Amino acid sequence: MRTRAQALDALERGESGDILIIGGGINGVGVFRDLAAQGVGATLVEMGDFCSGTSAAPSRLIHGGLRYLEQGEFKLVRESVEERDRLLKNAPHQVRPIRVWVPALSWAGGTLQAALRFLRLMKDPGPKGALILKLGLTIFDGFSIRDRSMPRHRLVPRRQAFAKVRGLANEIRIVAEYFDARIDSPERLTLELVDDAEAACPESLAIPYLKLVGVEGDTALLQDVLSGRIIRKRCRFIINCAGAWIDHVDRDLGIGEGLVGGTRGSHLVLKRPDLAADLGDVMLYFETPDFRACLIYRLDADHVLLGTTDIRTEHAGDKETSEAEIDYLFDVIRTVLPKARPRREDIAFAYSGVRPLPRQAAGAAGSISRDHTFRTFEPTGTRTVPVLTLIGGKWTTYRACAEQIVDLVLPRLGQDRRVTTADLPIGGGTRFPRDPAGLSALATELMRTGALGAGRAERLLKRYGTRAARMAASLRGETPLRSAACYSREEILWIAQNERVTRLDDMILRRTLMAFEGVASEACLMELADLLAPALSWSPERCQAEVDATRLLLENRHRARRQVSLEDA
Repeated sequence: MRTRAQALDALERGESGDILIIGGGINGVGVFRDLAAQGVGATLVEMGDFCSGTSAAPSRLIHGGLRYLEQGEFKLVRESVEERDRLLKNAPHQVRPIRVWVPALSWAGGTLQAALRFLRLMKDPGPKGALILKLGLTIFDGFSIRDRSMPRHRLVPRRQAFAKVRGLANEIRIVAEYFDARIDSPERLTLELVDDAEAACPESLAIPYLKLVGVEGDTALLQDVLSGRIIRKRCRFIINCAGAWIDHVDRDLGIGEGLVGGTRGSHLVLKRPDLAADLGDVMLYFETPDFRACLIYRLDADHVLLGTTDIRTEHAGDKETSEAEIDYLFDVIRTVLPKARPRREDIAFAYSGVRPLPRQAAGAAGSISRDHTFRTFEPTGTRTVPVLTLIGGKWTTYRACAEQIVDLVLPRLGQDRRVTTADLPIGGGTRFPRDPAGLSALATELMRTGALGAGRAERLLKRYGTRAARMAASLRGETPLRSAACYSREEILWIAQNERVTRLDDMILRRTLMAFEGVASEACLMELADLLAPALSWSPERCQAEVDATRLLLENRHRARRQVSLEDA
């Protein structure tokens, strides 16, 4: 992958495609990848880093959307299940199954209300007993018949459930079990799709920290967020995939309609080894007293993920977890794990994002459709190019959404679809072994190529899949970071040189998972900045500014104060 400076030079020389995509989250990148597969070059611009907005704030699940059945959204659930199964196949290095338990507090509770919601005669969510869960999971299983990737659901008797997960609430009568999928790093998978697209089509080019500020005729005005300079790019079609920011982008394109009405979802990473041990391989997907769905599952031996909230907001950049949200999440976890007793001191990391949902004035936030829709705006006024705007869009269904968008755009270009992306491997999922013997052989090859120990080779495979082979040759004689020994200096430098890193927080939050893993101490920030400075031509002043900005981001937005404190460094 070219550096950002090289990408900007290529853009100014006119070497990138004339389909302009606004937004470098998973949906915009999905469109970028699909167009590249058709041989259609596109220019993707993102005002921040790739996958730095809503796409960086999911529950880290690739899920079938069981709860959408409650609103009668059968098409969305079917699509979600099918796309989940495709991601398990195409990105096995990042996406893997997770056992899900749904506790039921009654056998027949909420049956009448559920029937009304199935028939779309009632919208707001309500209670769900074991019978309704059984019916929903039977339908859910049916959507996976074509490509059965998971075991069928079952009901887990109370005694068996209490023996496996300690501390469950006494009020639980039975547990419904099914399987979904989790993703280790949505940020990295998004970046791998960018890399795949640029490798597949020479005219495909994606640039972070480049913002649309206007359009003149068929020329988009793009501003470099870092330097402020304006770059002019001629285009024949514009695709707005800016998520929660679509209305802002549309206004810059002369479109005044308000299409999005966001809700903020917040998650907490808790450092609780006891809860991680109690949960084991089970994710609890539980109903709250206000009939929402929340979840908690183990991330590693020390941490669990607890989420999520669903609060209406009109501010696309509303990314800070509030005190009220923390109180809410701490309260609702007691409904399934009454002895958990989470405290604010347990919070290792917090993150929030705004879901770009269709604007809906009334009703509960949870009743707003999670499906995606499109609007096309023909040339008008001084804008002589058409615009397609995406409203909504889920992580799990990004590929199907992108395919639908591309199928609308291709006829306008006079082209036909030549390949589907349904079976295209993603990044490090290409030729990724499915069996223990194959994984062992690949790890052995990495050990030989990079002079690595067995544990280190396994860790790189888990992070990068088969792309680790690209990195291994440059890792000989690795030097672990003093402040985060699970990463090496050579690994960080390889990422800086090959993955369009622009800011220090790109490295901390998205190219690696240092902050998410709880190792982004003050010493780590300083060590990384010193490493990146020569690689990215940072002056001493820029270097210090990056450290200061990243520290404030971690402390204020992500509540990682203990993580970045000198005492913990």
